[in-house]
Amino acid sequence: MPADTIIAMAAAIAIPTAIAVLVGLLFVGGRAASPAGGDMVVTQRGFSMSRPAGRTARPVARSFVPKGYLGWVERQIVLAGRPPGWSLDRIFIAKPLLMALFGVIAALWVIGDPTPVRVGLGVIVIVLAFFVPELLIRGRAKERQEQIQLALPDTLDQMTISVEAGLGFESAMAKAATNGTGPLADELVRTLQDMSIGRSRSDAYESLSGRVSSIDLRRFTRAVVQADRYGIAVADILRVQAGEMRLKRRQRAEEKAMAVPVKVIFPLVFCILPVLFIVLLTPAVLNALEAFS
Repeated sequence: MPADTIIAMAAAIAIPTAIAVLVGLLFVGGRAASPAGGDMVVTQRGFSMSRPAGRTARPVARSFVPKGYLGWVERQIVLAGRPPGWSLDRIFIAKPLLMALFGVIAALWVIGDPTPVRVGLGVIVIVLAFFVPELLIRGRAKERQEQIQLALPDTLDQMTISVEAGLGFESAMAKAATNGTGPLADELVRTLQDMSIGRSRSDAYESLSGRVSSIDLRRFTRAVVQADRYGIAVADILRVQAGEMRLKRRQRAEEKAMAVPVKVIFPLVFCILPVLFIVLLTPAVLNALEAFS
């Protein structure tokens, strides 16, 4: 039997099987982790992984992958809000399956015309496929943290108004969480749930700062913990923090607006101006050539 036929038959079996397994691993049957189900623990040296409840990634990943890399992936999962179906087990099982799937596809493509360019592109595709789960979870984590950063000033304004109207701090937080939408409201709800099951306020706020990457939110949680410890009025802290975060949000927007002309220079120089010169100078060059001929 020819080799091309054998490879085609193997691909016809491997590709649907790999796709079905990937769908089952990443999107079916997963649950988001509960507050007690494996969280990032804040220590004096930074963030560390606690033991997740139930099944862990130890049999699959922790035996072969460096602990620092495992911690980074777990950190990205936490920053992404522990989406359903995304766990260390599933990610590290999906990586070799994706690599094998695209390896078969790249092999079929290279066999059709085995040139060095195709071989190089096939290797690049296989390597990129191996890192697809990390890229997906990192993109989701970055998007979620940006949403938290954008919603923070408005949420603090709502809490400030509620506290000045006479509500307690936790009541104001609960009101802002129930009236709000998005990942920041979910994190506030989880913080309130942590305090309702008996965790101290400082521990709940430290856990909140460990689940986000926003420096402003971490600064706010530290200020609230210190205010609770030293008896400082929370309303004053909320007012000051909300004003600072509004100012920083405006400064970040101005910074991005000022960076736009610099980013436009490269496509302008390398893409637009050459085409413009070709369109404008081609008739003149053709006329000159006709005149000298």
